[in-house]
Amino acid sequence: MAKSLCWVTMGFALLAALISHPARAETKFVVGKANAIADTNIPVDIGDKLGIFKKRGLELQIVDFQGGGKLVQGMIAGDIDIGVGAGVEMAYIARGTPMMAICESASAMSSFAIGVPWDSPLKSLKALKGKRVGVSGAGSLTDWLAKQLALKQGWGPDDIIIAPIGSNPTTSAAAFRAHLIDANVGGTATFLRMAETQSGKILAPVSSYMGPVAAGTLFASKRAMDTQPDGVRAFVAGWIETIAYMRAHKDEAVKLAASVTNFSETVTSQAYDIVIGMYTKDCRFDPESLVTLKQSFIDLGTVDTPPDMSKLYTEAYLPR
Repeated sequence: MAKSLCWVTMGFALLAALISHPARAETKFVVGKANAIADTNIPVDIGDKLGIFKKRGLELQIVDFQGGGKLVQGMIAGDIDIGVGAGVEMAYIARGTPMMAICESASAMSSFAIGVPWDSPLKSLKALKGKRVGVSGAGSLTDWLAKQLALKQGWGPDDIIIAPIGSNPTTSAAAFRAHLIDANVGGTATFLRMAETQSGKILAPVSSYMGPVAAGTLFASKRAMDTQPDGVRAFVAGWIETIAYMRAHKDEAVKLAASVTNFSETVTSQAYDIVIGMYTKDCRFDPESLVTLKQSFIDLGTVDTPPDMSKLYTEAYLPR
């Protein structure tokens, strides 16, 4: 009897220890975002706030970068395990960056627009010929979108002036007010917010001249894939679950997104209605997007020869 009581006592002690010291996440990942407030990037913040990644055994440290190029530098330095960026950054894999694309997270350009200062006299995309257009950085998605605009309009490469200004909306708003740039390629929500303060406005959505393309892509470092493959798989599953939650719970998604971007819930709600359809449900790579991306690498000069796209991504970490 005494022996049974001893085992019971030990059992209660163990249970108490587990309650007072809950299990910690098994895998710690440093997650880099190419842009702090881009709609293509903020699902990772939302999933983290909801505890979706944590319940899958992941502890995330989220780091914001000023553009895709800076994110890639972080991957090269070995500081980032998971990258949340855009498909154009896949070109750096062809150049030897130790990472792999593991999810096409958004397949349309709904979250991007061409914005202009509030008092701008420009009324159409055609009016941008010869103008200075801001982008987040050289080789970034916004850089490519600006150059695609010139191409779609039939202009030469020098018919618009590309001005890298970073991805901070405060910087772009200041550049608008000082008329340092005539237009900017940026987030739809960013320009919706500028309209609230009458510092900027949307001239045209990027989707008005761009077809399907991987606007959002997740990356994993070679180190993470080699040492924590189950963690990488758990991250992708957590991302997919987060997108499903966002689709089914608009009000909560808007509140959480607003807490990340510091945009008003009114602006965030407007942006949600525009962008929610761009997120892929299963992270699979779209063949048409891959063809467009391959051309983007040449357009941007990030590769010398067209790469074999099948070597730049994997679907091995998608849920089975």
